[in-house]
Amino acid sequence: MIPKRSLLVTGTFLLAVLLYVDRICISAAKDGITHDLGLSDKQFGWVLSAFALGYALFQTPSGWLADTYGPRKILTAVVALWSLFTGLTGWMTSYVSMLVVRFLFGAGEAGGYPCMARAVYSWVPMKERGLVTGINFSGGRIGGAIALVLVPWMIQAMGWRNMFHVLMIVGVLWAVAWYVWFRDEPSEHKTITQGELDYITANRQQSDSAASKMPLGVMLGSGNMWLAMTQYFCSNFTFFFMLSWLFPYLKKTYGLDPVTAGWYAACTFIAGAIGNVVSGRVIDLIYRSGKWRLSRQLPAMIGFTLAAAGVVMGAQMDTVGWAVLWLSVAVFGADMTLAPSWAFCTDIGQKHAGTVSGTMNMAGNIGSFVTTLAFPYLLDWTGSHTTFFYVAAGLNALAVVLWWAMKPEQPLQARAQ
Repeated sequence: MIPKRSLLVTGTFLLAVLLYVDRICISAAKDGITHDLGLSDKQFGWVLSAFALGYALFQTPSGWLADTYGPRKILTAVVALWSLFTGLTGWMTSYVSMLVVRFLFGAGEAGGYPCMARAVYSWVPMKERGLVTGINFSGGRIGGAIALVLVPWMIQAMGWRNMFHVLMIVGVLWAVAWYVWFRDEPSEHKTITQGELDYITANRQQSDSAASKMPLGVMLGSGNMWLAMTQYFCSNFTFFFMLSWLFPYLKKTYGLDPVTAGWYAACTFIAGAIGNVVSGRVIDLIYRSGKWRLSRQLPAMIGFTLAAAGVVMGAQMDTVGWAVLWLSVAVFGADMTLAPSWAFCTDIGQKHAGTVSGTMNMAGNIGSFVTTLAFPYLLDWTGSHTTFFYVAAGLNALAVVLWWAMKPEQPLQARAQ
């Protein structure tokens, strides 16, 4: 019999695929949207940033809701909500309406990964946490690759508006399936075997406290929390460029048609998927050797180093093949930082993993918000794309230093009721 926690990971992996298909499809639809709505590149940048802002602002509230009401109800609600706004994107007819609906779409998607983190805390043993986190994030990268290849074809076949409507239906179907199958605690699942239940209960992380509240002041008073937030800002600054501007950047810089640009851009997301799984596996191997802190630090520090090198080298390349190769190195490295970052939040947050991971992700997506605007504005101010890539490299180098000080074995002290 397939373990129920394996089915859980399959479900969250598929959700991550959908999450990134829904998120990145607007980048592939840039030409149609800007033409039909009469938008400039800067205005399109604000459309992208509206998503990032909504996504950032609602991370902590979504995580708190998952901790309080459980990931079954909350994840069902947020997937249905963001799917609705995915569909509504296809009906927008003006710049302002597009800003509003993409902000609300971002607010809906904000609950995705914090809810997953809370489900992982209850269902996944500590020694499997790194790989599971890596698998979930690799799903996002595979979703990005699928979107960059599939969406241009869908747009050609049915138009960009209908493409958003189809994706809305897929999201609603996932939400229904999740609510029917998932339970917040393994013990509540009627078909789980006693052997698997005993194994999960004995090997998952035990909370240091029976506390049920995690005040914002406790998190913001923690050096661990600020380090996690800052390094995640650095990680997202690099990756969100790939998510938002890479497709149009490759298309324009190297004179590619949409389908060819999609294939090239997809290569970087496949590299990211591999980086997630590799990092997750390394985390678990080091953790099993008894080196908890190193299991989080080493993969992240290696990842940020590769990301810094990749963006610098990618900016120097004259041919699309070499540029994509180095940018793939950058994404591989940036994505190596995700599994340790989210495992770190689960480590220090414990039963409040949703709130803590959501707060870190909020800071990271402020980085995403900055990226979507920094790329077009730095080009306008300096006349070169290179400036943006050097800024990204500097942030990655800073994050390497930050990880030296992070301590996953020191949990946040929540307040008991």
